[in-house]
Amino acid sequence: MEERTRMAADYWEHRWQGGRTGWDIGYPSHPIVQYMEQYPDKEAHILIPGCGNAYEADWLAAQGFRHITLLDISPTAIARAKTKMEHHTAIEFVCGDFFVFQGQFDLLIEQTFFCAIPVDRRSEYARKTAELLRTGGRLMGVLFDRQFSGDEPPFGGSASEYQELFGSYYTQEHFAPCYNSIDARAGTELFINLVKR
Repeated sequence: MEERTRMAADYWEHRWQGGRTGWDIGYPSHPIVQYMEQYPDKEAHILIPGCGNAYEADWLAAQGFRHITLLDISPTAIARAKTKMEHHTAIEFVCGDFFVFQGQFDLLIEQTFFCAIPVDRRSEYARKTAELLRTGGRLMGVLFDRQFSGDEPPFGGSASEYQELFGSYYTQEHFAPCYNSIDARAGTELFINLVKR
């Protein structure tokens, strides 16, 4: 395991063990649920990186989606998700580093993972998402449209930054302020639905 990966794993494991999970809203994200209610393909292969408690996965499996992969670098996060959801045969649980993970997916769901990655790795994130998606696959989810102070996650950004970042790999089907954010994040999020070229 390279040094950067080990440091990230230690950081997130420490936060999980210490209960420092302020990003956890306790239920599936409204924007993701409303999008997936209209998503027609229950056989789609779905990846949720930085899955945490993975409320979205539990909901997706209950709706009949059959191929869901959860990925997190924290053993504690994966263990908790597995304890809650191992009865769902549609869900695969993987403890590992997103940046070296391999697979091919139709849909990658972004929910508070991008904002947890150091800013200097964002171009690598964009490239890796494109690598993991089949041509025509989608990167869908929510990004922060604001800045944060401090040197720990979450890290913010702006629509123009993100459009430049993802533009080399994706066509923008939807990239706009999120109208159905939770109250605590209202007016500070963008909903994205990007199609891999």
